[in-house]
Amino acid sequence: MTNSPTILVFDSGLGGLTVLREVVAARPDAHFTYVADDAFFPYGHHSEDEIIARVVPLMGELIGTHDPDLVVIACNTASTLVLSRLRAAYSVPFVGTVPAIKPACARSKTRRISVLGTKGTVKREYTKALIRDFALGCEVTLVGSPELASLAERELSGQAISDRDVLAELTPCFVGDAADSTSRTDTVVLACTHYPLLLDRLVRLAPWPVEWIDPAPAIARRVSDLLGPHIDGVAQSSAEMIFTSNRAHGLGAILTPFFGGRALA
Repeated sequence: MTNSPTILVFDSGLGGLTVLREVVAARPDAHFTYVADDAFFPYGHHSEDEIIARVVPLMGELIGTHDPDLVVIACNTASTLVLSRLRAAYSVPFVGTVPAIKPACARSKTRRISVLGTKGTVKREYTKALIRDFALGCEVTLVGSPELASLAERELSGQAISDRDVLAELTPCFVGDAADSTSRTDTVVLACTHYPLLLDRLVRLAPWPVEWIDPAPAIARRVSDLLGPHIDGVAQSSAEMIFTSNRAHGLGAILTPFFGGRALA
């Protein structure tokens, strides 16, 4: 690969920006195309069959238009449903986003973790298989949040959201006696890429301190490994933001940090 690689990052909305931020930092030599499928957001309001029927052909159109060297599916819901189908249909390398249950259980001292995701992600067989294979004797609490992704989108867009609404989504993750630090939940997996957008607020509202597991750094390392060595002498590459609804993003100043300071085409 002699030219600057093109990385396409795909999500249902703006949550994948938390993954993009880490990938940009790992591969400053790349051109980035971020696609938010806002015309179908939120994925949690659609059936599994509807999401599959939506994402697989849409990805073919995006690959045909943008010719990426690698695609990041920065969405747990889409990854747990369509990643195998995408790899079977297209020759481009795909990196998915799945609940980080294995590292969370490896790091938990109390052996009690929670997985905070969308309702679809936590009920999916893929997630249950991860628990069977990698829970390592941990007690895993699955928490399906109906509204947290939408709350994160609203806050990033400059709308006010209340602590009460965020806390209502968060509280079921905390299991055990708040006074007994040896047996209560000590690790929470953020199994939706939208949730790190609210991390500061999650930390502040948590009933007690926990470790929050964000898979984005590990995804960025995997992307960089697949692309191979950095290209020397390449100036900071460009970036573009695309909404499938064809609306203008209107969020330039807010989005620029996620793109490593790049101006958006």
